[in-house]
Amino acid sequence: MSELFDEVDEEVRREQLKKLWDKYSIVIIALAILVVAGVGGWRGYQYLEAKKAAEAGEAFNKAVELADQGKHSDAEAAFSDLAGKAPSGYRMLARFRAAAETAARDPQAAAKMFDDISADHSVTSDFRALASIRAAGLVVDSTTYQSILQRLEPLAGAGSTYRHAARELLALSAWRANDATAARQWLDQIALDGETPPSVRARAEALQALLPPVAKS
Repeated sequence: MSELFDEVDEEVRREQLKKLWDKYSIVIIALAILVVAGVGGWRGYQYLEAKKAAEAGEAFNKAVELADQGKHSDAEAAFSDLAGKAPSGYRMLARFRAAAETAARDPQAAAKMFDDISADHSVTSDFRALASIRAAGLVVDSTTYQSILQRLEPLAGAGSTYRHAARELLALSAWRANDATAARQWLDQIALDGETPPSVRARAEALQALLPPVAKS
């Protein structure tokens, strides 16, 4: 008797499943197609991105080789091309390298390129700060102390990643402007910072020796 009931239950379930299938089969098939298409599309996207990254890496290495061979104009063109079309990681590296190659022939133009990176809020803060340092280093001999101060003072505070380079450039700029008080201020910060790199500390001590006696610590 129980077997009869089991057969009836099984038949009822089959009938219910058939009704559900008849009602929702199109939706189920559509969802299955969407899942398969989505997975395939994602795999395709990953493949294309990996291919782009590989091509960009190869092009970047070739540009580096041009730079190493002293072919700076060709290297500059290659890096500039990458900066406009490479995936984001290589694009940023290419922007920095293009500016560095430009610096060999036109420091002012290179500083402008670094300034553009520094002003680009799509770039990470560390890269923007580094670009500011690079730009200031290129114009420190040709611009005013106030201009360098405006560029670098925000980067010279305690805890800033690039504070050592920023303070050194600020001290050098102040010294060139004959502002011994400002130069001493930055040199004192270099001296008192226990994390100042030995090379920066040595250059700061040399610059300190050039200050007039009234400005010495």
